Amino acid sequence: MRKEITALEQNGSWTLESLPPGKRAMNFKRVYKIKCKQDGTIKRYKARLVAKDFTQIEGLDYHKTFAHVAKLVTVRVLLLVASMIMTLKKEGKGMETALLS
Repeated sequence: MRKEITALEQNGSWTLESLPPGKRAMNFKRVYKIKCKQDGTIKRYKARLVAKDFTQIEGLDYHKTFAHVAKLVTVRVLLLVASMIMTLKKEGKGMETALLS
């Protein structure tokens, strides 16, 4: 892990900045994981930093959070409708004609 951090520093991937007045640094924790092959031998080691979001205060550390979530059924219906429209365009029919017939 030390090698990776050193390489990122040498590449100039980030710069250290001081915190703005009135702000505080977020807490984090390191999460380690070992990826294994099917036979059980070690494939690679993974590490990542995870922010401890339970220490954040709404309005101070963040304003809004929103995650787009779509069910698989919704995606399948949208793909079906898109394919129907493409088929109608190839046949030279409009949506009104297709719906009436």
